[in-house]
Amino acid sequence: MNMGHSEPDSLPENWVETRLGEIYDVLGGGTPSTAIDEYWGGDIPWITSADIDDLRDIGVKRHVTLEGIQNSSTTMVPSRTLLVATRVGLGKIAIASTPICFSQDLQGLVQRPDLVLPEYCLYYLSSELQRLKFDGRGTTISGITKKQLKDTPLPFPPYGEQIRIVAKIEELFSEIDKGIESLKTARRQLEVYRQSVLKHAFEGKLTAQWREENKDKLETPEQLLSRIRRERAEHHERQLAEWDATVREWETKGKRGKRPAKPRKPKALARLSPRELATLPALPDGQLYTYLANLGDLERGKSKHRPRNAPELFGGPYPFIQTGEVKAASRTIRDYSRTYSELGLGQSRLWPEGTLCITIAANIAETAFLGFDGCFPDSVVGFTATETLVLPRYINLFIESFRTRMEAYAPATAQKNINLTTLQNLVVPLCSLEEQQVLVDRLEAVLSVADEQERDIDRALVETNVLRQAILQEAFTGHLVAQDPSDEPASVLLERIRTERAEAGKSGPTARKNRKAKTAA
Repeated sequence: MNMGHSEPDSLPENWVETRLGEIYDVLGGGTPSTAIDEYWGGDIPWITSADIDDLRDIGVKRHVTLEGIQNSSTTMVPSRTLLVATRVGLGKIAIASTPICFSQDLQGLVQRPDLVLPEYCLYYLSSELQRLKFDGRGTTISGITKKQLKDTPLPFPPYGEQIRIVAKIEELFSEIDKGIESLKTARRQLEVYRQSVLKHAFEGKLTAQWREENKDKLETPEQLLSRIRRERAEHHERQLAEWDATVREWETKGKRGKRPAKPRKPKALARLSPRELATLPALPDGQLYTYLANLGDLERGKSKHRPRNAPELFGGPYPFIQTGEVKAASRTIRDYSRTYSELGLGQSRLWPEGTLCITIAANIAETAFLGFDGCFPDSVVGFTATETLVLPRYINLFIESFRTRMEAYAPATAQKNINLTTLQNLVVPLCSLEEQQVLVDRLEAVLSVADEQERDIDRALVETNVLRQAILQEAFTGHLVAQDPSDEPASVLLERIRTERAEAGKSGPTARKNRKAKTAA
């Protein structure tokens, strides 16, 4: 069966178009019974596709005995065998550096390396990786058959040209790898720069000149504390007024559904202790430290999903946001993949557009603003700022500056998480609204430049993959290196391979165990 490979328009005169099965013996693998201890712990490496990390990179984790090989369908192959994942890990490719055996997820392509250079076919198959995945078939495991692998067309150059092609590919790929490392270094440096700018901003250094020019607008810490108390009390009064209006509307409509919950009275203003303040950087005049809980409302999302993941909870008009969508957003959440029905909304809550979403599980302390009214689970906390005290974007940027340190609060478990109390006790440097606005404007001007540079780096990294594919395309159409007329033509080499394989098969079939031993010799 042809695997959908498009035939090249033309190949150099001394090349031929053949198929992998004409060049290689393709041998399948297997797994000795794990219930029999005598089959395991020997000297012979045994791998699965999971042990192949990258081209040529094999990490051997298990070894089998000769008895295990003889009593299973695994196959022992010699060093320099090309190993191709055809089921789990479809498309992973590597070259064995020692005699080895393998699971049923792999196929071993065996041939004398002085007739066919394994690296040549490794790079060729890597260029076909996406095609292999596309053609992979199966119900629970996508894969290709041994016949499909053997029928894969192979542009076949003279042996000398195989060597030159591999050398040129590795030279060019080495240059690309250096460029990629430089790009990744630049991205890391950008992140360090971002964190440095954010740190300076929230230590008062970014707005130092503004404060010098606006000394008459600065408040003392006691004045700031007094304003926090006043604004919190007034905020609660507004909440009560809104609640009272909501209750009257609920009564007018016949008291359908639950009675709206009365807003809780804010707790007494919590102040940092001298011990806590001693551990924090000194703040300039006009600023003080306070807890995030003093600056607005923090509440976890709701998603009871009872019965769990019942289909009737989903598919309605109400967006349901999850932690991954908060992380993927660029400041504002615009996209969502799931929605709640009326039933789903009944066991959740609809948060208003503009709510600052803060993740507390999986992706720690990622933040974004809702771009629409929406619901979210208890792995997300919604922050509604008391906007007479603090700008929502100011808090958004502060949490970004603190994210690395905040992650330290997360336990070292499989799924890291923090809790609502962690956020409530987050210590925030507070200044006047006017200084907050100056800080936000200046930060966004600086960070927007860094963001654009990061996008340029990401685009360049994508282009390196395109460049690799272009190099491989040139290599396997005969355009990457010059042909040498003194090379033995590929047609002669192919005929010699066919003759040797035919002679090797004249002895007829042998017992499987003997064939394995011969293959590995």
